[in-house]
Amino acid sequence: MKLYYSPGACSLSPHIVLQETGLAFEAIKAPTKTHQLDDGTDYYTINPLGYVPYLVLDDGRTLHEGPAIVQYLADQVPAKNLAPANGSWERYKLQEWLNVIGTELHKGFSPLFNPAMPEEAKVLAKERLMTRLKWVDTQLAGKQYLMGDNFCVADAYLFVVSNWIKPTGMDISDLANLGAFRARVAARPAVVAAMKAECLI
Repeated sequence: MKLYYSPGACSLSPHIVLQETGLAFEAIKAPTKTHQLDDGTDYYTINPLGYVPYLVLDDGRTLHEGPAIVQYLADQVPAKNLAPANGSWERYKLQEWLNVIGTELHKGFSPLFNPAMPEEAKVLAKERLMTRLKWVDTQLAGKQYLMGDNFCVADAYLFVVSNWIKPTGMDISDLANLGAFRARVAARPAVVAAMKAECLI
């Protein structure tokens, strides 16, 4: 299968999950700024929406959205315990986390990366984001990961989105649980491998 990604973007989440699964894949850089692959191909000819991540299976089927992609990948290797079983209460809690991260955090950062966004709007966006991050910090109290002691696909997504805190000028030094979580995830071999592959470390 092929994963189209842009270095450091939200596509790093399924890139990490692919490393965790041990499944064979090809990672193809599709920078969000140029929408051009290294060989000169216009990325829009591959994915008309132009964004990442984009997963293409060997049989030609495709998935666009990160939360859907990571669940699909996790379900290919159930023994890895990257997602609870479909239909279980825990699976719905995982989906809840993926939605919170996607709508409250991921999209919350969007204005901060938009050069056309007025500074006043960015201040408001940061304030709203900080309330969400503080809540996430409380949810991590006494836990290794979002769902308890086992790493899951939502942890990869939270790690990637929280990587954007520093470049947007936010300070989470007082969020000890989130800070410890970030350090824990950053040390995972699959995370190191994905970040090295994207030249982020």
